[in-house]
Amino acid sequence: MLEVRNLSVRYGKHAALHHVGLAMAERETVVILGANGAGKSSLLRAVAGLVPPEPGCDIRLDGISLIGRPAHEVLEAGIALVPEGRGLFPDLTVLENLRLGAYARRARSAATANLAFVFRMFPRLAERQRQIVATMSGGEQQMVAIGRALMSSPRLLMLDEPSLGLAPILVHELFAALADIRDSGVSLLVVEQNVRISLSIADRGYLLEAGRIVGEGRADALIDDPAVQHAFLGTVPTQVKHGAIDNGCLRTDDRR
Repeated sequence: MLEVRNLSVRYGKHAALHHVGLAMAERETVVILGANGAGKSSLLRAVAGLVPPEPGCDIRLDGISLIGRPAHEVLEAGIALVPEGRGLFPDLTVLENLRLGAYARRARSAATANLAFVFRMFPRLAERQRQIVATMSGGEQQMVAIGRALMSSPRLLMLDEPSLGLAPILVHELFAALADIRDSGVSLLVVEQNVRISLSIADRGYLLEAGRIVGEGRADALIDDPAVQHAFLGTVPTQVKHGAIDNGCLRTDDRR
């Protein structure tokens, strides 16, 4: 489905990504793990056509190159991004924000069915569809942002830190909805610092550090990997103290 090869992104003199590569299949859920500043948002924004990659890279959806396509054409191809910060129209209602998501040509004929799907995923939005978005809680606004992206009939839904700033109970509610969206057949590419809950709904994960992919593996293996535990869960296993790790899913010594 999605293939990213040799992706580098620069902002002036700052290199955000260095020769990054990843791939994901249809109906797969993939999580990108990494600390603040690792380049996770830049990766999603490059795929979405919001930032230009350096020459020599290739981004393909079903074998068709997306390089040089503006963001609205990437959306028409079937890739929707829920950005960090949500990017909503705060003075509009829930329903008005959702309907804007159906502006893409690919989604117009399915707008009614997509709206019903969004309301099934997020019943609270159905109850509050006339409410002004600025008056809603952070968790509710995140539901609106995801719902708006779903209105575009995406084949691949990309989410940038969807749990950021949310209370734990809302995080679990949100990821339960993402699991339902995954089960509906939408592929998910998720950037998230909440490692355990994101890997719990994922098939695979990539570890991004200082703009480079330094590890990858199955989600169930990554969650128990000493390097991931050390980097994100606060534990310092003996293997980490004494050097490289290779447990069959992640290796961090020779992929920098």
